Amino acid sequence: MNIQLSDILQLSVSERLQWVEAIWDSIANEPKSFSLTDAQRAELDRRMEAYKQNPEAGLTLEELELKFSQRAQNPKKQ
Repeated sequence: MNIQLSDILQLSVSERLQWVEAIWDSIANEPKSFSLTDAQRAELDRRMEAYKQNPEAGLTLEELELKFSQRAQNPKKQ
């Protein structure tokens, strides 16, 4: 399969997002094909510990989606 970037750019944003999601899922299904650096692993460990110490400090997925939605609708109010 020979897909050109120019062909992809002709797709709608929704269609391009579907491709991105499909590609990302294909990568995520092969976790052994990539590894974390020591710095990335340390950051993940730090974040997990912060979550365990105070799980209420974060946002739910719904709260995060709402926040991004509001930001997208009012980009100058950030």
